[in-house]
Amino acid sequence: MDAPEQPQLYLITPPVFDLDSFPDRLARVLDGAEIACIRLSLATRDEDDIARAADTLREVAHARDIALVITDHLLMVERLGLDGVHLSDSAKSVRAARKVLGADAIVGSYCGGSRHDGMAAGEAGADYVAFGPLGASALDDGSVAELDLFQWWSEVIEVPVVAEGGLTPELIAQFGSYTDFFGVGDEIWGAEDPLLALKTLLAPLG
Repeated sequence: MDAPEQPQLYLITPPVFDLDSFPDRLARVLDGAEIACIRLSLATRDEDDIARAADTLREVAHARDIALVITDHLLMVERLGLDGVHLSDSAKSVRAARKVLGADAIVGSYCGGSRHDGMAAGEAGADYVAFGPLGASALDDGSVAELDLFQWWSEVIEVPVVAEGGLTPELIAQFGSYTDFFGVGDEIWGAEDPLLALKTLLAPLG
C-alpha cells in the first residue's frame, strides 16, 4: 500500500456480521467509494466461520482489485488466498509475519498511540502502521492517538500510516493532512446506508 497524496480509505469489517447480507452491503460501499484495502476483523475464533467469511469477502474484494487482509490469523493468509495480515500486537510479530508470508504480502501493525512501537514495527518490515483510536472512548485505558503523533510521523517517517478508531467529520478534517489512510469500520456499518454514512464522514476531505 503506497502512501497517497490524499488520504485513502481502509475499510474494517464489523466484528460480527451476517454472511447472507453483509457482502452485498460491502459491495455497495466498494462500488460507491474508492477503497484501498479491506480488513477482515472478526471477533470469533471459529476457524470454519472465519474461512467462510474470508472466502466470501475475498471474492467481493478481488473482483474489484481491492486487497483483503485479516487480523492476526497469520497462518490463514496463504491458505485462504488473502493479501496479508494486520497484527494487533504492535511490533512484536512483524518480523515473524514477514518471514512466513514473504516480501509481497501486506503486513500491517496496530500500535495504539505509541511512537516507539510504530518505529519498531516499521524497522521490522511493516508495510503500514496504524494508530488509534482518534476519538475518546471508555474502552481499554481511554487513551487516544494524538494529532502531534501523526504530524511528527508524516514529517519524519516514510512508512504509511493509518488513522483509525472513533472517527468523526471533525477528526477527519483535523487529521486529513497528516495520515495516509483512514481506517473506517464501526463508524458506518451500523447505519442503514453505510455508503451514505461514509460519504458524510468524509465530507471534510472535499
